[in-house]
Amino acid sequence: MAEPTFEEAQRELESIVERLERGDAGVDELTKLWERGEELYKICAAKLEGVRGKIEELAKVDQSAG
Repeated sequence: MAEPTFEEAQRELESIVERLERGDAGVDELTKLWERGEELYKICAAKLEGVRGKIEELAKVDQSAG
């Protein structure tokens, strides 16, 4: 299964949070939702960190060129 895009991961994570907030899932499902939420959070955080790194690199190149 391919890793979701940032937007896909964010949408799924929001859906999981809404489900957890409703409190209508059983213990087994809560555990699965929580674990999937953690996976999605890590995916989102890694993608954001990658973008931040690229922006910082571009800023350094821009500063050295100017």
